[in-house]
Amino acid sequence: MLGAIGLDEGQESAYRALVALGAAEVPDLAHRLTLPVPQTERTLRHLERHGLAARSSSRPGRWVAAPPGAALGALLTRQRHELEQAELAAALLAEEYRAEAAEPAVHDLVEVVCGASAVAHRFAQLRAGAVEEVCALVTGRPQDLPGGGEEAGDPAARHGVEHGVEHRVEHRVEHRVVIERELLTLPGGLREASAALDRGERVRVAARIPTRLVIVDRSLAMVPLTVHGPEPAALVVHPSGLLESLRGLFEAVWREALPLRLGPGNTPVGAPAPPDATDLEILSLLLAGMTDASVAKHLELGLRTVQRRVKGLMEVCGVTTRLQLGWHARERGWVAR
Repeated sequence: MLGAIGLDEGQESAYRALVALGAAEVPDLAHRLTLPVPQTERTLRHLERHGLAARSSSRPGRWVAAPPGAALGALLTRQRHELEQAELAAALLAEEYRAEAAEPAVHDLVEVVCGASAVAHRFAQLRAGAVEEVCALVTGRPQDLPGGGEEAGDPAARHGVEHGVEHRVEHRVEHRVVIERELLTLPGGLREASAALDRGERVRVAARIPTRLVIVDRSLAMVPLTVHGPEPAALVVHPSGLLESLRGLFEAVWREALPLRLGPGNTPVGAPAPPDATDLEILSLLLAGMTDASVAKHLELGLRTVQRRVKGLMEVCGVTTRLQLGWHARERGWVAR
């Protein structure tokens, strides 16, 4: 019961016994507590230091208990004061920890940008500051765009993006974009895609994209924070595990998307059509270990025809080696597993 004010079980028992007896000699108290006399003496001296017991002035050799109301009240007051000081110290340490450690880490990880103008401006800044590479996922929902006003016709946003395009071309920044197929059906969609291809950007098409995303130089990313609502908001992600996850998301979508090629009149060329029967035969024979010449002879095709068809399949899969083509062919179910 009295452990909160610093007494252990033996000391509390000794004080309670003194209170009950009023006064006692050490041997009698030791007998009552079933403790050795030396240990009882040490316990009484501890109680004396805490103002709970004292030697009797009228009867030497006897110990008396201090009045519980005054003695315990003083201990409780002192204990409360020490607890208040400890609580204050803990609060100060917590505040110092937040100020010196936690807050900078959070700010280093993400930025929250609110408002259409602020989001568009930050988006243009990121794109204009690219040095090596810009990767983007673009859905068919304009309100999801990290840059907000660009596709909506915001002159300020468009000016920033155009400035960024000029910057990228000048510095030969690689640009990889995956667009949702729905965008090609929107007014001006094919025209914008053709303009991107003319600028040297690599564009692919996916049936569905989970979210809009922009990654700049593998060190910064921007994603929508709110999809519906009066004011758009976006999250700018700095180097962290979250950024690595976003990069992994982009690469996964990029691998599965199909390259976009546009012919005269902005007509899609070689769109996501599956390989024909001849393509499948060529793939099967190549995977069986036959050379291009052997495949051409077996199928009664020209060698250049076989090589052209293989190159076309590699472009559809977005790969650069035949080993990658074989893997994609199996993953897409073009050949037997």
